Amino acid sequence: MKNDVVVLIPHYNDFEGLLKSVKSISREESLDLLIVDDGSSKNKIKEDEIRFNFKANGEVIFLYLKENKGITFALNFGLEYIKEKGYNYVGRLDSGDLCLGNRFKIQVDYLKINPDIKLIGSNIIVNDMEGNFLYKIVVPIDSKRIKDRMYISSSTVIHPSIMFKTEILYSIGNYPSDYQATEDYAFYFKILKQYKISNIDLFLLAKELNPHSISNKNRKIQAYSRLRVIKDNFYFGYYPIYGFVRNYILYLIPNTILNKIKKTIYNIN
Repeated sequence: MKNDVVVLIPHYNDFEGLLKSVKSISREESLDLLIVDDGSSKNKIKEDEIRFNFKANGEVIFLYLKENKGITFALNFGLEYIKEKGYNYVGRLDSGDLCLGNRFKIQVDYLKINPDIKLIGSNIIVNDMEGNFLYKIVVPIDSKRIKDRMYISSSTVIHPSIMFKTEILYSIGNYPSDYQATEDYAFYFKILKQYKISNIDLFLLAKELNPHSISNKNRKIQAYSRLRVIKDNFYFGYYPIYGFVRNYILYLIPNTILNKIKKTIYNIN
């Protein structure tokens, strides 16, 4: 019988990171793994090695895009397959990030016990690329608090830590494609218009801080897109006004200065 849960991983030129993520999925989990390759030109996927290192109770599915289309297209391509196959729960994971404990089972159990919650995230640990601890991110739990804080910080819900009910896709659609480099942020706002989002007060993901990641390379584009998301969901209130001003300042700050601020705050050497 097919699993009820599928974990979606977009992949692009990072087989080593992908393999590390697959190895981190607990053998106690019951789920399928859907890997969407976004037209990789190097470090291509070795399917046999992935399957050998996948210990959970389920199967691994590979989908390949002929050319690089970007993460939003890859995610939505995967979601169309997921809807077609009838999975009820979708978990997210990015190459290089590690699952902690029986992460997906914990999230599915939470969603089943709390049917009014449609998407769940968690606290995360942030490591460098060698696996050394850098800092922790503790996220708000209450849905109202999350909805307010979303205007201020995109880290209110951490994308690779989430799991959501597939049913929401039939009313809100897939990831928005018109907000470059911040499709997850816009996705949350779409969900919050109709449903509740929560976080579990547990550390269920160890995220890799990669200085060469898409987020770091596209920080200016991402910051601009985030401003657009706030503008498109704006109302006259404390959180939208404060959030817009704060994010506009972050948009203006050069990367070099912002990285120094982060190192000071988190005491990163």
